[in-house]
This record gives sequence, structure tokens and C-alpha cells, in this order.
Amino acid sequence: MAILGNIIKGIIEIKDTFTPELNPVEAQKEVLKNLLTKAENTEFGKHYKFESILDSADMATAFSDTVPYFDYNKIQKEWWYRYQNGEDHITWPGHPNYFALSSGTTGKSSKRIPVTDDMIDAIKQAGINQVFALSNFDFEADFFEKEIMMLGSSTDLQENKEHLEGEISGITASNIPFWFRGYYKPGEDIAKIEDWDERVQRIADNAKNWDIGAISGIPSWIELMLEKVIAQHNLKHIHEIWPNLQVYTSGGVAFSPYEKSFNALMGRPITVIDTYLASEGFMAFQARPETDAMQLVTDNGIYFEFVPMKPEYINEDGSLVPEAPSLTLQDVQTNQDYVLIISTVSGAWRYEIGDTVEFTNVERAEIKITGRTKFFLNTVGSQLSVNKMDDAMQQLEQKFNTKIPEYTICAQRGADDEFYHSWYIGSEDSLNSDDVAEALDGFLKAANKNYKVARGKALKGVKVQIIPPAIFHEWSAANKKKGGQVKMERVMKEDKFQDWEAFVSSQK
Repeated sequence: MAILGNIIKGIIEIKDTFTPELNPVEAQKEVLKNLLTKAENTEFGKHYKFESILDSADMATAFSDTVPYFDYNKIQKEWWYRYQNGEDHITWPGHPNYFALSSGTTGKSSKRIPVTDDMIDAIKQAGINQVFALSNFDFEADFFEKEIMMLGSSTDLQENKEHLEGEISGITASNIPFWFRGYYKPGEDIAKIEDWDERVQRIADNAKNWDIGAISGIPSWIELMLEKVIAQHNLKHIHEIWPNLQVYTSGGVAFSPYEKSFNALMGRPITVIDTYLASEGFMAFQARPETDAMQLVTDNGIYFEFVPMKPEYINEDGSLVPEAPSLTLQDVQTNQDYVLIISTVSGAWRYEIGDTVEFTNVERAEIKITGRTKFFLNTVGSQLSVNKMDDAMQQLEQKFNTKIPEYTICAQRGADDEFYHSWYIGSEDSLNSDDVAEALDGFLKAANKNYKVARGKALKGVKVQIIPPAIFHEWSAANKKKGGQVKMERVMKEDKFQDWEAFVSSQK
């Protein structure tokens, strides 16, 4: 009998029963007030007159009218650089003990995102709230006694003056609560290994000694780890070595493109729970099994705003135009893409994180990530978002009975000076690229009227190349972005696409 598991499950169920239902709109008002109050005497708070905003009758409107939008480059250039110079109390009280190196999907160098002790506490609390939400999923008691594989970046953080640096998954793993360490795998020693391939090898070596009930990490890297374990132990599927694996939590990236290839590694279906953890904070998690949407963490250190995703509000580099209107949680609607804006206990203010979301349930504050502002492909008016591209890949998987875990696209001028969409699609199967291009074009025309109009005018055609999925992984490795929170670029600019095409040619 799972005695400990029954105790843990009972605590979770009691907590769920006696916790009053959260009002997300009211919670957000309180979060904004607390953020402004705590940062009132920082350099940022004094500059933007937080004291006056707190005294205003409509705090949310005064805040949005007074403080401009910031993307990383703007807030780093104007404010965060001062932390690197040893200054304190810049955008949040004190000095951050950590900086998250965001390898991300765009940009040539890592961003340095401040991570304060208040943010560490907020991330821990959001994680605890997610555990309590498991009461909605009706897992058996013995599930709560199994070990959890968290595959992120190295926990061997690097010292830099007055703080430590590393990817957010490494920072959070190095700060796990003491009571959780007995459940946590691959354990502290293996998690510190910097080299990705060496770390995965050590996981494969030790896999038979663990009883894994849940795994967590970016889908593409989790798949590579599972494939390594399966190959080394000559298994048909991962459940032959981890028979009690029941749950997978993804992180900050759409799971749908990986669903077919991921499920092929399983011996039976498992529960997939989406989680939205970024370098800037723990944004949302799936709180109930009736939907695959995620509930925003509205009461824990992050204030959210939403800008309707319209081409006239977005600069070419993906940043917002200054006059783009923002909405609070009480004003959003379903079936509309929004650019996500956050203000946090790490001293990010009206910060454009780069993701776009869509609300599936406004009352519950439930969202889906629909793409990236920089991956919104609007060349010649095609207006393609990543979620439409992901849907098209799933359609191709069904039509051609294949698995497509990775892809990337660029809008290129051809030799005839006309625009074409050039796709690279990852598949192990021998597919006819012309047939795939025709089917892809048809799916996108049916799903997106703007794309259909563009195809009748300035967008002259679709080109497709089928390549092994491993090339995408090696591209990340070549750019020193293997493992951790890394996500493949879905849309590339022409200059980077030239580097990509040269790399692909070198791998053949």
C-alpha cells in the first residue's frame, strides 16, 4: 500500500477543498499594487513616479499611461546594465543573486535576465500550486511516491561578480526545496554536468536504478534523452524500464509538433501537462484535464497585460510600437492573439517577453501559447502565426503518415525577384517534397484567409526540403544551444537562413 502517497494525495485534496476559488481579475489588481509598492523607491520607481500611480483612482490605466513598453534590448540598455556595474535598487530593491542566460530562439548572444530572491520564491510557490492542482487529475496514490526526471540546463552556475549565472531551468533546479530532493532525478551530481551528451549518457547509465513517474523538459531534448535510454538498454519503448511513468510536463513550447514522435517512444499513453516557465518567470500551468490550455499564475508576482496581435502594432524586429494599446485581464476576449506583456518581482516592467497567447477561457484566465512576435510571418501580408504552422505540420503528419518534430521557414526572394516561402521539414521518411509543398500550401490556404489572398498576389510559391530531424539538433549544438530551455527557430530572417542553408548543406 502506498502509505506516503496516500498521505500526500490526501493533503492535496484537503488543500483543494478548503482553498477559496481565485478571482483572477482581483488577484491581478493586488499584484500590481504590491509590485508598485515594493519598487516605489527604486531608481526605476522614482523615475516613473510609482508614488503617483499608487495614488491614482485607476492604477492600471495610470501605470500603462506612465510606463512605456520595454523589450530586452531597451530595458537592458536603459536600466539593467547598471546591475552589471555593481549598482543596487535599479528596477527592484537590492541586487539580483542570479541572472538567467536566455539562449532562446533569436538573437546572437545570451540575454541576462535578472532573477531575484522574490522571483525564486514566486517560482517555488507556482510549482507548489501546480502540485496541488494535480488533485483535478485523479492520479492513484502511488504516483506521488515516484521520482521526477527534470531535464534542463546544467545546475553548475557560473560566478560573475556579485551574482550567479545560468539558464532558468538550472537556476530553479539548484533551488529545489530540501524535501523534494529525494524525488528529484537525475540528482544534483548529474544535473551539474555542463556537456549535454555526457549528462544524457549518465542518465542512460543510471536509468534502470530509478522509478520515474514524471518527466519534465523541452520536448525535443526529452525525446533525445528517451531515445538514448531506449537504445542503450535495447528496449522497445521507455515503459520497459520506467513502467510507472505517467506524466510529462512540457515547458514554454507547443507540444503538438512533437506529439506523434513523442508518443512513439511510449508503451502506453501518458498524461501531458503543459507548463509555461520562461527565464522571466513561471507564467502558467495546466490546472485541469478537461483542457490542454494553461491557467495564468495571476496571484504570484507577475502582472499581465495584453496587446492585440495586429501587424500595425508590431515593428519589423518584433517589438511593439509605443502607441500600441494594452488590455488588462478583465478586458480580453477569446479567439484573439495577444502579445504578452509582464511586470514582475524581478524588476521587469511592461516587458515584452516575445510570446503571443490566445485565451480559451477568460473567466479562468486560461491561455494557449500561439507563437512568437518575431516568428509572426507577415511578408507580403501572409500573416502566419506559429500555431497555424504547427497545425499544418500535424495535417502533413496525418496525410503522409509520418512524424515531423521540427521545421523552420523563411520568406525569400527568388531569382525572379518574387517572394517564396522556403520550408525545411524534419522527417525520417522519404517524402516527395513537391507533394508535401502542394499539401502544405493547401492546408494554409484553408486555415488562413490572409495567406490565401497573399498566394494569389505577391507570394508566388512554396518550396519544401525534407531533411533528417537530427540536423535541427546539430544546428542547435553548433550554436552552443543544445539542451536546456532551447527552442528551434520556427521563422528565420534571410541573413540567418543563409547560414542555416549552408549548415544543412554541410551535413549532407
